[in-house]
Amino acid sequence: MVTDTLKAPFTYFGGKSAEADMVWQRFGNVPNYVEPFFGSGAILLGRPHAPGIETVNDADGLLSNFWRALQADPDAVAGYADWPINENDVHARHAWLVGQKESLQARLEGDPDYYDAKIAGWWVWGMSCWIGSGFCSGNGPWHVVDGELVNANGTAGQGVNRQLPHLSTAGHGVNRQLPHVGDAGRGVNRKQLHLRDYMRALSDRLRRVRVCCGDWSRVMGEAVMFPGPKLVAVFLDPPYADTANRKGNLYRVDSLSVAHDVREWAIAHGNDKRYRIALCGYDGEHAMPDDWECIAGKGGGGQGYGGQSKSGYSNAGRERIWFSPHCLRPQAQRALFA
Repeated sequence: MVTDTLKAPFTYFGGKSAEADMVWQRFGNVPNYVEPFFGSGAILLGRPHAPGIETVNDADGLLSNFWRALQADPDAVAGYADWPINENDVHARHAWLVGQKESLQARLEGDPDYYDAKIAGWWVWGMSCWIGSGFCSGNGPWHVVDGELVNANGTAGQGVNRQLPHLSTAGHGVNRQLPHVGDAGRGVNRKQLHLRDYMRALSDRLRRVRVCCGDWSRVMGEAVMFPGPKLVAVFLDPPYADTANRKGNLYRVDSLSVAHDVREWAIAHGNDKRYRIALCGYDGEHAMPDDWECIAGKGGGGQGYGGQSKSGYSNAGRERIWFSPHCLRPQAQRALFA
């Protein structure tokens, strides 16, 4: 059965929407699917056949909350996300969201049913206003002091950076402008209807997906991997390691070792017939066994609501995906039948 595929309603650097077809050709229609670094969900949302048992996880509480809230109450999320681009609102909401991160993370990890639709809607709106990466990272000199946003470098706690929002004509993410079509409505009314319907479609797709929040290793146990049939596809897209030769300030220092741990897990399970594993990284980042297939990524960099792609992704040519020995080999199958 072939299903309609969807895209996330926000742009996301490092997203793998361009690689989804290639990944599913090698995974096939597996009964179990696990993605411990979910991000924009490009691979799951690009699945071309009816889903089975699916488990996703992300350590970013704001991102995991968005997916949970969208799953449970898409209309509420759409309502909070429907807002015009306003520079003052971007900075005020940015600072407010950063202040929610710590308590939100604890609630998400402690209660599998918890979500906050307001945080989700404001976050996806802000992600769609922001230029580049770093939204809600907590890095920056600006803090809220007595209800005012001030440059206070010495202030304790996480701050934010100030910048102009995305002001192009097309917009991106949930702020992408939609054309007037017939009598369907104009301006904000048309956008409200389109955004609500799209959020509902995403919610329907995620209806039975198990959304976890925390360290990647929490969803890698046998109980998660094999709640049913003994075949699971695992898509691993960890933060880049120090061996990727990326700029040192792109990731937290403690995240640089995660990719090494993920690679070791992948190699340790690669010859197990129960697993079909894909590991993402940069050329030269991972030394994988010879029986793993290495494919160059297409370098789309991810796409947002409306299909707009991110440009200027200078490292796109370095992206690689390694597939474990028990993944399907479409080229070999075509050669056999030819």
